[in-house]
Amino acid sequence: MAFFSKKTESVPTEVDFSRLPKHIAIIMDGNGRWAKKRSRPRTVGHAAGAENFRTIATYCKEIGIDYLTVYAFSTENWKRPADEVGAIMGLLKKYLLEAIGQMERDRVKMEFFGDLSLLAPELRELCERTREISRHYEGCQVNICLNYGGRDELVRAAQAFAQDCIDGRADPNHLSQEQFGGYLFSKGIPDPDLVIRPSGELRLSNFLLWQSAYAEFYFTDVLWPDFSKEELHRAIASYQNRNRRFGGV
Repeated sequence: MAFFSKKTESVPTEVDFSRLPKHIAIIMDGNGRWAKKRSRPRTVGHAAGAENFRTIATYCKEIGIDYLTVYAFSTENWKRPADEVGAIMGLLKKYLLEAIGQMERDRVKMEFFGDLSLLAPELRELCERTREISRHYEGCQVNICLNYGGRDELVRAAQAFAQDCIDGRADPNHLSQEQFGGYLFSKGIPDPDLVIRPSGELRLSNFLLWQSAYAEFYFTDVLWPDFSKEELHRAIASYQNRNRRFGGV
């Protein structure tokens, strides 16, 4: 893994659009602090963050990113105040309703990583409708991590593999990393090349633990609602200036 300093002022924004990362993952962090700096409720920050997600996702599609995975709601986020959780779920519902109405125009494929069973029935149904409508689209795929945790994902994968062993569909003595990847929420999707975390925090926070083993990391003090296309350029330019060896020389 390669880490980048939180000081981004000197980072070039010159991007070679012929060498873009295939898969970008983003921890959309800093909504609450963004609102606090403006003496506004945290829910206002989440609304601003949701709108920025729309902007960045659209731009990733426009420039040719194949996969965008975003951390929208973690398994630990249920610990937040009920009104904040409700606001986040309301924003997701609003986004999905709008996305369904615009899918034929935008033709963005959408997938969801995480345990959707704890969501309200209406929201679960919207997720499934979105997933089904976009299943036949080609091009950019946006993966929304919802009630997702990296450790939870690994436990579920191990349980599923164990059950397949019990049922005679798998052999515990012949398990490869590739086969195990087929039990993850991200099965069939290449691992992220670049993981971006705004807000100044320098940790993964239980995000894509298996998939990020050889990802490049970009950290910035910019809070997610202020994460602009230019900041995305800085992240991509930083990625393009690294030598990815994947454990080799």
